[in-house]
Amino acid sequence: MAVITLIEDDAGIREAVARVLTERGHAVRSASSGMAGLQDVLDDRPDVVILDLGLPDVDGREVLKMLRAVSDVPVIVATARDDDAEIVGTLDAGADDYVVKPFSADHLEARIRAVLRRHERRGGSTDGVVTVGGLRIDPGTHEATLDGTPLDLTRKEFELLLHLAANAGHVVSKRQLLADIWQQPYGGADKTVDVHLSWLRRKLGETAAEPVYLRTVRGVGVKLVDPTA
Repeated sequence: MAVITLIEDDAGIREAVARVLTERGHAVRSASSGMAGLQDVLDDRPDVVILDLGLPDVDGREVLKMLRAVSDVPVIVATARDDDAEIVGTLDAGADDYVVKPFSADHLEARIRAVLRRHERRGGSTDGVVTVGGLRIDPGTHEATLDGTPLDLTRKEFELLLHLAANAGHVVSKRQLLADIWQQPYGGADKTVDVHLSWLRRKLGETAAEPVYLRTVRGVGVKLVDPTA
């Protein structure tokens, strides 16, 4: 069972989602506005937040930013907005998953289980600092350094770097990255991975043409290596 805060302004959808999740054993608290939902998260510390973007008082993306400033609670965005740029931007802003309405109860339940598993794995490895060459990545503090210099990474860039570092020396496919980092197990836009790898390379002081840590294996995927080995 999970404690869930549902932030949804449509009364019909809010009541239906709360009902089916309660029937499945979850404890659901609901709010019809962004600020009320944010206050609920601060007061009651739920296990998962389900967030609509089209809220009456403040856009859901702004609520997400405020949430991320104070909490690492898993957030599933559930909205009718299905534009690729909106999805990528929302995930980059800190959402753990993105579900487009309409969705089934089974679909939402599966997404809840998935984000909880990911959150538990992150929490279970807070003491497990990963080092590869001059890279030092601390999941507990969400900090990464290169040769002692802090790296200014977005949430997704950090998750991508940590995932590749945890699998150092092994090729990870773009499909696997989409599933593990962007929660798109059935595939998605390879461009999403390519763009984030490009940003990450730039922050590591390298390029695809002159790689140091990140090596592309054409037609297979990417791997992170120790350049000093």
